[in-house]
Amino acid sequence: MSKALGYTTFGEADVQEFFERPDPVPGPAEVLVRVTAAGVNPVDHKLRSGHAPALNGHLPFPQVLGLEAAGTVLAVGAEVTGLAVGDRVTGFALTGSGTYAGTTLLLGDSTARIPGALPDTWAATIPVAGTTALDVLDQLDLPAGSSLLVNGIGGGVGIALAQLAQGRGLVVTGTASAAKRDLVTSTGASFVDYTGGGVVDRLRAQAPDGFDAAVDNVGGESLREIAPLAAKLISVGDPSVTELGGVMVHRRLDRAGLERVAELMVIGKLDPHITQTYPLERAHEALALVESLHATGKLVIDMSL
Repeated sequence: MSKALGYTTFGEADVQEFFERPDPVPGPAEVLVRVTAAGVNPVDHKLRSGHAPALNGHLPFPQVLGLEAAGTVLAVGAEVTGLAVGDRVTGFALTGSGTYAGTTLLLGDSTARIPGALPDTWAATIPVAGTTALDVLDQLDLPAGSSLLVNGIGGGVGIALAQLAQGRGLVVTGTASAAKRDLVTSTGASFVDYTGGGVVDRLRAQAPDGFDAAVDNVGGESLREIAPLAAKLISVGDPSVTELGGVMVHRRLDRAGLERVAELMVIGKLDPHITQTYPLERAHEALALVESLHATGKLVIDMSL
C-alpha cells in the first residue's frame, strides 16, 4: 500500500483527496517504480478538471494526480528492455497510475535511467517540462540567429525553452508577470511584463519586423494577441492555435528524448530552476500554486521530505 493524492470525480481542487492504494502490478510493457520525486504541471489540474477527456476520460476512479516522476524500479514487465530492478529512472506515467503517490507504473518505452550526477528532483522535471521544450525546438528547427518569442516564459516549460533555445543560438524574448523578471533575465532572455497592458506594442517595439517564431505556453486570449507577431507559431497546450495558422507541439514521449534532456542537464546546458519542493502531504499546495498561474520556475514533490 502507498499514499496517493487523487480524486473520485472530475472537478476543481475541492475534489482532491488523499487515500491509500495497493501497489499497482506492472503489465508486460510497464515498470513498477517507487516514486522519489514528482513534477507538478498545469496538465495535472486540467486532467483533474476533466478538460482532457481523451487522456483520462476512460480511466476508472479514483484517479491519481501527476504525469512525471523519478524513482527506483521495483518490478519490470516481461516486454520491457533496457531497464532492471534497482535502476534509478525517470519517465511518463502514461499508464493512468499518476505520480503523486508512493508507487506508480511507467511505460517502459517512456522511461530512462537517470545519470548518476543528477538528483532525483531534477530528473523528475525531465518528462514534461524538459522534453516538451526539446520537442518544440526540434519541431521549429530554427537556424542560429533566429528570434524566438516565448509567451509565458516563467514556468517550467518556458524556463527550459529559454535555456535550450539560447543554447542553439536563438535570440529569446519572453513574456511573464513582473514577479518572474529576475528568473527570466537570469537565463539571458529578454523580458516583457504581460500584466501591465500594452504587451503587444512593447513586443513590436522589441521586434519591429516580428519574430521568426513564437511558442505559446498560455493559450486563450493571450495566444490570439501574440499570434500575428511571428512567422511560425506553435502551442504547448491550446489546440485553437490551428485556427491562427499555427500548430500544436508534436510530443514524442520516448526514452531517447528523456536521455537527451538528462544529458543537457549533466553538461550544464539546462537547469530546471526548481524554486520550491514539497512533501507529498503538501502536494495540493504545489498544485494550487501552479493552477493560480503564479508559480515561478518548476515545483517538485520530494518524497524524502
